[in-house]
This record gives sequence, C-alpha cells and structure tokens, in this order.
Amino acid sequence: MRQSLAAHLTAARTAEIVPKALVAPHAGYVYSGPVAASAYVLLEPVCDRIRRVVLLGPSHRIPFRGIALSSAEAFRTPLGDVPVDKEAAAIVAPMPGVQVLDEAHALEHSLEVHLPFLQAVLNDFTLLPLTVGEATPEEVSAVLEAVWGGDETLVVISSDLSHYHGYEEAERLDEEVTRAVLALDAGFIDPEHACGCRPLNGLLTLAGRKGLTAEVLDQRNSGDTAGDRLRVVGYAAYSFS
Repeated sequence: MRQSLAAHLTAARTAEIVPKALVAPHAGYVYSGPVAASAYVLLEPVCDRIRRVVLLGPSHRIPFRGIALSSAEAFRTPLGDVPVDKEAAAIVAPMPGVQVLDEAHALEHSLEVHLPFLQAVLNDFTLLPLTVGEATPEEVSAVLEAVWGGDETLVVISSDLSHYHGYEEAERLDEEVTRAVLALDAGFIDPEHACGCRPLNGLLTLAGRKGLTAEVLDQRNSGDTAGDRLRVVGYAAYSFS
C-alpha cells in the first residue's frame, strides 16, 4: 500500500496552495487514487503543522437522519492506527442532528479510503470522523464551524461525482459540480451530481462565510483512469484556501 500511495503522490501535480479544506474522491485507488493524490500532495509542505483532520463523508449503506460520530478510540488501516479526537467529538456531540451511531461507520468506506493518504503525507494527527446522512447544509456547516480551529485543523470532504452515466454525460454533470464549487453555490449540488453532496454543500455554505476561494486540482472519471467509458464514475479534487 505504501508503494501505491507513494506512486500516486509522486505523479500528482503540485501547486502553491496551502489548503484549509479539501474535497477528494473515495473510490478504489486504481480508479480515483490519482485524483485524490492531487489534493493530498498539497499537504506535504505543511505536514508538521496539521494536527487534526475533520473528515466528513456520505453514508452509502445505512440511511439515517443527521451526522454520525463513532465511539471508536481509533481507526485502523494497514499503515497503523489513527486516534479519534475525543475533544473535538465532545464539542460537536451536543449539536443538533449529531449522534453516536457506530452502524454508520462499521461498513462505510467513504471515510476510511482517505486515511492511508493522510497517514502517508502527515505526521501525528487526530481524526474527527463524521458520516453524514440526511443533514442540511446549515447543520453540516455549524458542525464544521465548531471545530474549524486554525492552521492545525484540516477539513476533508469525501465525495465522488456522477455515477454510472456514459462518458460524455458524466463529463457534463461533473462540470456542473465544478462550476457550483467554484461559485461556492451550496444550493445546486444534489445526489445525482455527487454522493457526498450533503457534506460538500455544508462546506460550501461555510466557505462562503469564511471568504475562502475554491480551486480545481483535478477532474476525471473512471473512463480516464482504469475503466471503460460506458458507465463511468466521476471524480474531482478541490482545495479551499
């Protein structure tokens, strides 16, 4: 796994951006790894500074209302354990819509796919893992605001884009997402455009209030990476700074 991650990061294009937040995809690395790497390579110059990662992704398996915390002490990957930030969890636990729901984390890949990338580029850090169900942009943005912190805190939103369209239709739908992200438009992106639309719209809501600027790091689909072009999944990486 270390070799695979290193290859993706080495191949990724670098930019002079210090991100406060990132959006990256969560498919298998052979499909979306190159796109995710374009986001995570930005962290290498500031790897000593980031001490906490607030990671939000959609729930693919368990329908529920709100935002799910985990009761776990750590999340384990082949690269080791990432401790859960209990202090940050205690801050958001009383907030509207937030609950401890381990079932929403047990089989969910949208968060765990990102952890090896984070372990590869950062030094010691803690994790606030949040699986997002049916939640409004205002609920998500309030949670993000509560743990926004300073330079020591990074926000990561996990989302793929369009699912199982033909290549040209996917490109059209995914370009609509990119235009909305660049405009910080939290009212446009829906589940047809991005499975992580709810955490993404929450970030866009807060980014507008914080005066952040979004940039496109990479945008492709599985037809560009490791699949055919008949039914593709879209991927994009964005930074907010």
